[in-house]
Amino acid sequence: MSRIGRQPIAVPSGVSATIEAGLFKVKGPRGELTVPFNRDLSVTQEGDQILVTRPDDRQDHRSLHGLTRTLVANAVKGVSDGFTINLELRGVGYRAKLTGKNLEMTIGYSHPVIIEPPAGVTFVVPEPTKIDVSGIDKQLVGQVAANVRRVRKPDAYHGKGVRFLGQKIALKAGKAGATGAKGKK
Repeated sequence: MSRIGRQPIAVPSGVSATIEAGLFKVKGPRGELTVPFNRDLSVTQEGDQILVTRPDDRQDHRSLHGLTRTLVANAVKGVSDGFTINLELRGVGYRAKLTGKNLEMTIGYSHPVIIEPPAGVTFVVPEPTKIDVSGIDKQLVGQVAANVRRVRKPDAYHGKGVRFLGQKIALKAGKAGATGAKGKK
């Protein structure tokens, strides 16, 4: 059995789930999500727990078992608590601000970069060098955060750019220059 797939999913108070053939719908205080799943698997709700089971030990059923359980658990967590990814800007003059719902970043280009959030994702800028990307869909929040980071990835030599909060960048050594070269006097 899949160790992840056989774990029950606790449904917090204020969250309601409906299960149809191949479709799991969950509604909570933050919103509503729908997760499609393979019809060979069965998703059942027993009291305040949701269980995902597979019919047999075929390879495709085993590989879908843990995946389906994780997707359902992420949907339940998303509508109850939500997901947030924190980004930070490193570099002289690098800063971010909100203009309406859009994120405007000054990150070393000749023009400010403006990113419009998709539906269900919000940007928060608590400090000029910090960006919080939040929403209820874990995959969408992660993709938007990756798109923001892709605008200016951290530089391997100086570490400047957009990075995840707490991310460590292994800096490369620069050129040694002419300080030890032979023939120089």
